[in-house]
Amino acid sequence: MKLNKTFINTALSGKARAKVLIIYTGGTFGMMRNEQGVLAPFDFSNILEHLPTLRNLALELTVISFDKPIDSSNIQPEHWQVMADVIEQNYIQYEGFVVLHGTDTMAYSASALSFMLQGLSKPVIFTGAQLPISEPRSDARENLITSLEIAAATIDGNPAVPEVCIFFDFVLLRGNRSKKVESMQFDAFDSGNYPPLAKAGVKIDYDRSVIHKADSQSLRLMKNFDTQVAVLKLYPGLNLNTVRAVLNTPGLQALIIETYGSGNAPSASWLVDEFNQAIQKGLIILNISQCSGGRVTQGKYETSKALAEIGVLGGADMTVETALTKLMLLLGNYQKAEVKELIVRSLSGELTL
Repeated sequence: MKLNKTFINTALSGKARAKVLIIYTGGTFGMMRNEQGVLAPFDFSNILEHLPTLRNLALELTVISFDKPIDSSNIQPEHWQVMADVIEQNYIQYEGFVVLHGTDTMAYSASALSFMLQGLSKPVIFTGAQLPISEPRSDARENLITSLEIAAATIDGNPAVPEVCIFFDFVLLRGNRSKKVESMQFDAFDSGNYPPLAKAGVKIDYDRSVIHKADSQSLRLMKNFDTQVAVLKLYPGLNLNTVRAVLNTPGLQALIIETYGSGNAPSASWLVDEFNQAIQKGLIILNISQCSGGRVTQGKYETSKALAEIGVLGGADMTVETALTKLMLLLGNYQKAEVKELIVRSLSGELTL
């Protein structure tokens, strides 16, 4: 994939206080209306004309853009690999990183990078916008400016937030705890099972008690993905043919079942039998709740006890976005026995034990 690079120095005089790398993948954020009134990708070499406030940040910025910006609905694991490669190749030179990304799959991308960037000790802040930067009421300006502030921020000489996050609508969330919950309002993301890492008001208030501690190891990438993973959402009326069609998917390595409440499923014997047979053949089945808050506790009710007994793994309070990207990455880098052990372990703060 071809990448374009643009350098921007917002320090009007003297030395910039920090260097931040912006990765622009596409999405609503970078759209501008051309002379014909059609939305077209934004030219970041002109960003100071549209965001003169950036000059007050006194930062040295570098923008690396996908040659052909993509709608986030088209994001694939290979795009995550490009983002991670760019961060790794530029890791020493920059204090922090901001990824401009479409909102629809932002939680997937933030989750994936949280596992890919092993040993991360610098901020990687995902952000975007619900309205293009060219629109008068766009949220793009505030989201970008505050994300840059957070990416450059230090506390006691150390990066303020050394982890992969999403900043949106004045709130900073852990990336692998986040979900998109709103398509029409500016507060697009939520992390129901984990408190915000920071809130941006008159000043940015960091909650240091919930922020990941910087890793003392050097950055290393975990990059291989096995995408032979499926998601089956349970619902009243789910039938045998549908379940078998999913379980018999050629090459399937793992299945996420979205269950009710605290991990409950219908007690129909045929459903348990189908899952049991699949597990005996080597399929990993992971139980994730359909609820945006709470957690899976297999065995709490009779309707989930049978799942635990046949070897379905409980996903605790992981989001589906996190469970999916984590499974893909683990399957691409470990043997099945190791995957079963690691999927229920917190690797990057993605679940509460």
